[in-house]
Amino acid sequence: MNPGLTRAVPCFSTLPKLLPKTRHASLAKFSRSVSSPPASSLKPRIPLFLKSPTYSATLSDLHKWLDWANDLSSSRAENSNNELDADLLRRELNWLLEDAVENHHSQIGIQNKENLVNLRVDLEELYLLWKQRIEERRPFQYIVGCEHWRDLVLSVQEGVLIPRPETELIVDLAAEVISGSEELREGIWADLGTGSGAIAIGIARILGSGGRVFATDLSPVAVTVATYNAERYELQDKIEIKQGSWFEPLKDFKGELAGIVSNPPYIPSNDISGLQAEVGKHEPRLALDGGVNGLVYLVHICNEAASMLKPNGFFAFETNGEKHCKFLVDYINKEFQESFHDVKIVSDFAGIQRFVTGIR
Repeated sequence: MNPGLTRAVPCFSTLPKLLPKTRHASLAKFSRSVSSPPASSLKPRIPLFLKSPTYSATLSDLHKWLDWANDLSSSRAENSNNELDADLLRRELNWLLEDAVENHHSQIGIQNKENLVNLRVDLEELYLLWKQRIEERRPFQYIVGCEHWRDLVLSVQEGVLIPRPETELIVDLAAEVISGSEELREGIWADLGTGSGAIAIGIARILGSGGRVFATDLSPVAVTVATYNAERYELQDKIEIKQGSWFEPLKDFKGELAGIVSNPPYIPSNDISGLQAEVGKHEPRLALDGGVNGLVYLVHICNEAASMLKPNGFFAFETNGEKHCKFLVDYINKEFQESFHDVKIVSDFAGIQRFVTGIR
């Protein structure tokens, strides 16, 4: 992995603009072996860079693939009406090489083109993967099986939402309140709609020795992947992944939660078809579709939060932007004026009003 490059997640008009991410040098922690298999019968996909280099090809054949991939990228980018970014595709191609080729930098520089290079995937599979990226607009993160988020490298696959840079701020917001309260630092937190487990893992790492995170998701694929990611970072004793809808698996913790965080589906149903192809055609609709106005699940979570949080408990929810934020603040202040205080709007990295936070 080259820390000098950046991985970018797809950007699209009706969701927040997504910013490039630095390729973090934290792979040593991520490559630890899983202590036990996920409870689900589903098996998580192993990220490409963690696979054993059991395949090989001549350097000459690898360069032929690279030339083909560059030509395909350039041709499609020129005829995509700016939907495909040629510069981004070139960076993604370099990242794919880094993940697929053992000792990438030393092997690629060999002068003898008939030398064999070790691969983590068959060369034919590399052709197929890049064809899927360009012709089917399959997200790059699904191609390589991981996403760089904060200082984490998280496994992702079809059926699991790719974590966005903006969502990192939820962990920062939680860290701010946790730093000033032992009760929150040692308390029970809930991450609703956890997806890859990104937020749950981020928060678990800043909690005290007694703090725990319960992460819920309706999707069995998400539960499997989140469990895998939590175990990769040796957080299985601090994070418990539960399958179910929102607060349903947490009924026994009513009035006991120190914090509730969520990045729920918030795209209006009619806007899904207009999303960038990488998102609308490939990422799970379950994690995107927020109902007619995009607020169905946000309102549901707000309605339940008052009874689930303990006094002085904290919440932070991600929304679709300014209109959603203002609606939720007005709604909470009107419907739950006796339950919450310090309800406010927080902007994302791009200055867009994105989050609603408050105290029980």
